[in-house]
Parts: sequence; C-alpha cells; structure tokens
Amino acid sequence: MIQKILIANRGEIAIRVMRTCREMGIKTVAVYSDADRSSMHVRYADEAYHIGPSPSNESYLVIDKIIDVAKKSGADAIHPGYGFLSENAHFSDLCKKESIEFIGPDSYAIDTMGDKITARKTMIAAGVPVVPGTTEPILDEEKAIKVIHEIGLPVMIKASAGGGGKGMRLVKDKNEIVNAIRGARSEAQNAFGNDAVYIEKYIDSPHHIEFQILADKKGNAVHLFERECSVQRRHQKVVEETPSPLLTPEIRAEMGKHAVLAAQAVNYHGAGTIEFIMGDDLNYYFLEMNTRLQVEHPITESVVGVDLVRQQINIANGFDLEFKQEDLSQKGHAIECRIYAEDPDNNFMPSPGVIKHFREPLGLGIRHDGYVYSGYNIPLFYDPMISKLIVWAKSRDEAIKRMKGALYNYKITGIKTSIKFLERIMETPAFVEGKYNTHFIQENEKFLLTPKKASPQCEDMAMVATFITYLNQLEKNSIQSNARHTSSPWKEFGRKRNSIRL
Repeated sequence: MIQKILIANRGEIAIRVMRTCREMGIKTVAVYSDADRSSMHVRYADEAYHIGPSPSNESYLVIDKIIDVAKKSGADAIHPGYGFLSENAHFSDLCKKESIEFIGPDSYAIDTMGDKITARKTMIAAGVPVVPGTTEPILDEEKAIKVIHEIGLPVMIKASAGGGGKGMRLVKDKNEIVNAIRGARSEAQNAFGNDAVYIEKYIDSPHHIEFQILADKKGNAVHLFERECSVQRRHQKVVEETPSPLLTPEIRAEMGKHAVLAAQAVNYHGAGTIEFIMGDDLNYYFLEMNTRLQVEHPITESVVGVDLVRQQINIANGFDLEFKQEDLSQKGHAIECRIYAEDPDNNFMPSPGVIKHFREPLGLGIRHDGYVYSGYNIPLFYDPMISKLIVWAKSRDEAIKRMKGALYNYKITGIKTSIKFLERIMETPAFVEGKYNTHFIQENEKFLLTPKKASPQCEDMAMVATFITYLNQLEKNSIQSNARHTSSPWKEFGRKRNSIRL
C-alpha cells in the first residue's frame, strides 16, 4: 500500500492531488523551485524540498532531482500531475527501476500514444475510426505535396510528437503547402526535438470531444463519459463542459465503446483521455490520447461523482476498478473556466506580478481549484493559468447562470486576468445555445473583446470607496477608544494594579 506520495508538479494540480491524499491518510511531499518558495502547494504538503532555479528545465523537468527527493523523503510513489514529466516514458521507467510507483501508465502506453503517427496506426488496428491521412512521417516536401493533392484541401499538418497546438498548420490553399510544412517542422523541432510531421484531412466545423477513461492493471476499463472542449484559443482549451450539448445518447454510447477499445489496445492502466474530433454531421475520429490526468477532470468528477485522483491511487495500488460501465451515469451539468493571468485587451499577454486582493467565489455547486492568494507574486516562468472555476447544476441553463454569478464574484486585483473575458463567453449567444465549435472565439472575437456597458472602472471605484469607508471607520473607532480610556481614570488605575500583581 502506498504510504507517501511525491507530487512532481506545482500550483493548483499539486494541491488538488494533495487534498485527496489527505483524505486517504497518505503523506505528501512537495517539490519547489526558487520562484515557488512561497507557493501554496509548498505550505499544504507534509514535506517540501527545494529542487533548483526557477526555469522548469532546471527544476521540475530534471528527472534525477525528482527521483533523488523521492528517495530522501521516503516517498514510495510519484504523482506527475499534468504537464512537465507526466507523459515522459523515461521518467516512468526510472521510477520502476528505483522501486517507486509511478501513478500513471507504463512506458509502452506513453510511447505508443505519445507519438501521433504510431497512435494512428494502433487505433486503425483496434478498429477505432481515425481522420483520413498519412500513417508515416513526412520528411520530403515533394511527397507531402503529392499526398495533399490525393487527400484534398484543406488539410492539417501536425507534429508527430506534438501537443498543445505546437507544430500545427492549417493549409487551405496549394500555395501555402511548402511554407506550412517548413513552419510546422521547424516549430516541432524547437518544441519537441523531433521534426517529423504527418498530414490529416481537415474537418470543417470541428468539435473537440474527449472521453475520460479508467483502467486497472487487470485489463478492466470503463469510460466516464465525455467533455466538450471546443472553446479554444490557439488550440488551447479555455472553457469545458459536460455533457456535450452536441451528442445524442446513441453517439455517446458508441464513442464511449471506442474510447475503451483505444485504451485496451495499449494495455493502458490508470486515468487517461481519448480525444476525438467530430463534424456537424456527427461523424467522429480519433485525434490523440492524453496518458495522464487532464486539466478539466473536475467537471467529470462533478457529474459522475467519482474522485479520479483517488481512482488513480487505487489502481497504482493494484486494486480492481470499483465499478462497471453500467454503474456509471451522468447527473446534472458542469462547466469549467480556466482563469489565466493574462490581458485579453492586449493580445492575451501574460500578466505576472503581485496579487493585491484575492476573493474566490463561494456557494452551492461552486468548486475552485487554485493556488494563489493576496500578496502572492505570480512568476513569469510557468503557464499563466492560476486557477480553475467549476460549477455544477441540474441543467445546462442553470450551470451557465451559476458560472456567470461565480465569475462576477471572483475578484483579483494587481494583475490582469481573463475573468471578464470568460464572463462574455457565458453571454455569447452561440455558447448559450450550445451551437459552437473550435472556431467559436475567432468567430465571436468582436463580441468577446467588447467591454460591457458597466465599465470595470465602476467596480474599481466601488472598491476604493469601500476601502475609504473602512479607513474612516478605523479612525473613528480609534478616537472613541482613546476617549473611553481618558474619560475613565479608575479603569486605567485598575489595569495598572492588576498588571503589577501579575
């Protein structure tokens, strides 16, 4: 049985894992860089160890440092969270070599699904539908041009080792082909050290739908239904919801079966996500697999009622799954908004700095996964996401209204954030109606970036006025207190006598 877990990550995901560990009676170990000395995850853990300078390639991405801390602290397992080393097959292997349980899949599953071309081949063999395209890396421009002519424009050129929108190019015109290939290969080489790319048919009006899966070490696997992740900016998710407003019960069941087949095809164990791309015609295709916990996992937890981190730990302990597919169902509707420290009015530039005032929203059906606080200095070395706001309600309409209220009550000053931008998303007709795809932000940019009639300056003025009132009240109380002391010499004499006796 796992007794102590090192969380090889930072920020909100580190705290989220630690919360479940605390419920399970498992000790936790935090690691931190120079920039994260005062981070909340360091305070929350049972133990914390410094692992180096602020840049992640000198701290959080240095495998030897993580393994060394695990040994020093006596941790018998490592949870990688998401990002950083979470999908690093070498890290998984080293943990196994050092007799440390890696809370995630083995290196075979990570390698197979981490390379997009290999994953496509594996899915084809398993009978999972994939987007028409190549199954071998394209290294020759002449060959690429020929393949594109065969598939037909438009197409997507994608990095084989890619992720997070890097190494991707949409080609709509034949004159763009050569530059798109070169650009994708160059970006892929810089981001992943691998310039191999492949070509897929581009799906018009694409919807990004992913299925959460859980699988134990004995081959049992289930899906925990879908998440709609089509609100994206530059291929990065901004808002997610479940259930998807697009799916029918029949399509949901069919996609779920294919998601389970995909996981079983690589002998997967742990929590993972099968991502699909779907057109308006409801035809869907395998996109990729994320062999880790997803940022948006809380909305699945909200509607299914399953703690995914607890399940990860149980699977790592060798336990069978606690439930079968027929035991799982969706109840209500959940939405997640990612809160970024960035300025939507300035091309979404990152906004590091000191938080002067912080107030998280509270109330029925509201969950806040974050790590910042008043006085915290947001570093510029990491992803600008500072928290996730999740709401649950009985219906989608009610969930949207609840999210609008929660965003309105979410106050952060001292830095720029995406909160107002997210409020506008909740008010956009296409989102309210559930009729949107991955082009949503681009198509509604003018509406989303237009300030509401009630200017943010009004709220600032109200806060200033409240603060002035507070200061005036303090001064008034101080005067009254002094007056009480000077008008009662007997009380003052009594205090002095008592202090002398003590």
